[in-house]
Amino acid sequence: MSSTSSLKKIFSDSVVYGLSSIVGRFLNYLLVPLYTYKLVSSGEYGIVTNMYAYTALLLVVLVFGMETTFFYFANQRKEQHLRVFSTATWMVGFVAACFLGLVFLFIQPLASALDYADHPEYIKIMASVVAIDAFQSLLFAYLRYQGRAWKFASLKLLFIFLNIGLNLFVFLVAPHWAESHPGWMGWYDTSKEVYYIFLVNLICTASVTLGFLPELRHLRHGVDFGLVRQMLRYTWPLLLLGLAGILNQVADKICFRFLMPGEAGDKQLGIYGACVKIAMIMAMITQAFRYAYEPFVFGAGKGKESKESQALVMKYFVMFTLLAFLAVVANMGLLRHIINPQYWEGLNVVPIVMMAEIFMGIYFNLSFWYKLIAKTWWGAIFSATGCVVLLAINFIFVPRYGYVACAWGGFFGYAVCMVFSYLVGQRQNPIPYPVKTIGCYFALALTLYAAMQELMPEKEWASIVTGNALLLVYVGIVAYNERALLGKVIKKVRR
Repeated sequence: MSSTSSLKKIFSDSVVYGLSSIVGRFLNYLLVPLYTYKLVSSGEYGIVTNMYAYTALLLVVLVFGMETTFFYFANQRKEQHLRVFSTATWMVGFVAACFLGLVFLFIQPLASALDYADHPEYIKIMASVVAIDAFQSLLFAYLRYQGRAWKFASLKLLFIFLNIGLNLFVFLVAPHWAESHPGWMGWYDTSKEVYYIFLVNLICTASVTLGFLPELRHLRHGVDFGLVRQMLRYTWPLLLLGLAGILNQVADKICFRFLMPGEAGDKQLGIYGACVKIAMIMAMITQAFRYAYEPFVFGAGKGKESKESQALVMKYFVMFTLLAFLAVVANMGLLRHIINPQYWEGLNVVPIVMMAEIFMGIYFNLSFWYKLIAKTWWGAIFSATGCVVLLAINFIFVPRYGYVACAWGGFFGYAVCMVFSYLVGQRQNPIPYPVKTIGCYFALALTLYAAMQELMPEKEWASIVTGNALLLVYVGIVAYNERALLGKVIKKVRR
């Protein structure tokens, strides 16, 4: 497959996967204003933020790198890919079931240790959610392996629409029905809104499993215990890599309640969690990109054309993520209305978190050199180093500076991962990345960002106009610099 056709395949798949990632998460933004306006205090939203951080960490533990491991072995044994899929899925399912049993068995001491002694039901529900999510992760990976992007997107969107619908019912419809028809709504209690958020998630997650009934039939291929040993040897560094990587994303939200305990800490965490949602446009882009890019890279192998494609994709990834970064900053006056004004004091962390997400995306692109040559332990080293940096910044500065230290911890943590991976990768498995061009795009974007901060008028509409004018400067310069590519795209559209 040529570099051009490879890029076309990645782009077309990214568009479809984007329906579930970018469009889906955008629709989920409906829940951010709903929660920030309807929950009694930012402290309650802090609890939601904290619990979802735990589930993100646990999901990585329960999947233990088996998605990437499945792609690797399925491409190595194409004729036996169903046996590989069945083995990987049974492994994850067994671990998830054991985890859930242990949580229910030791729920009281666990709830006390996590400072949820008054609400152990939160832990029970979210443990069930993460166990089902872990099992589904291999089913979604199988759809990606088969290139069935539309079914993947449909099931992701099913969860999102169901989740939004039930949340709207709980927060907007149920309170009115409880007053007008108390006989029907005896179960509803306005003091349990955080509980209902978690319960709705469980209902939606369980419902999506029904969409995988055709894929579940493949589990009859059973478990290849010889393959299990090979998979575990390949995947354990990926588990360490995944743990370090997810800790870079959620460690601040997990540690925050211990570093700044009490109601004040929950309130700050709620503000930080709400503002980070605005910055998640970067996470949407990198996730959609990852879904399309990972199967392609493992399928293409280590040849010259694959390396050229990886270099080109890196440049375009940086171009578009920097565009998204500037677009969010330029329209912050409008986007801030997504959340309740009581949370606006935390908006200053949005650009920091977005830049950290860009670093994470670049680090993901750089990570394929060690995955393709089966030296995944390098990734564990890089991510662990970045995690140490993040945790050190949090432990030292959170008690004094609060959530602002969390944002800078993520920034420097991912920066360290990115730089180390590039330096070592260019020695182990060099790829001709256009570093000079990428550096120039960063310099341009940061210059325009600085100009936005200095020139922004106080009036909201004027700041949006000024910011978007500077955004167009970026678009114009990039379009001119990439005019050869743009010309090819225009010619194809005209045909």
